[in-house]
Amino acid sequence: MRNSAALLLAFVLLGTAHAASIDQPLTEATQEKTAHAIFRELRCVVCEGQSLAESDATLAVQMRAHVRELVAAGKTEDEILAYFSDRYGEHILLTPRMEGKTALLWLAPLLLLGGGAVAVWRTTRQRNGENS
Repeated sequence: MRNSAALLLAFVLLGTAHAASIDQPLTEATQEKTAHAIFRELRCVVCEGQSLAESDATLAVQMRAHVRELVAAGKTEDEILAYFSDRYGEHILLTPRMEGKTALLWLAPLLLLGGGAVAVWRTTRQRNGENS
């Protein structure tokens, strides 16, 4: 029983080591910098709360390798983000784009702030009116 547990642990560790070895940086510094900027904008589909840059999941390592391939092929940042958005859906973007369907998401904080300011103003006016 102990031997099988040790063997299983060895396979898990070897699999993790192999996944880490896939993550090879690009030789050109500007391309690697572009790739890292894209890593920070894409959500890990396994972790969901982390960007590709933060995640150690095997799929995230593979996605980073794919981003590097696309950068090396001369694709722009917008083209790469569009590629992943088309493939995985808008949810993969950590910062949603400003479009018609996401306008409420972007404007909601301003609307809530404005509503709170109006509520404070009305409450203050009512209290001042009672004290006069």
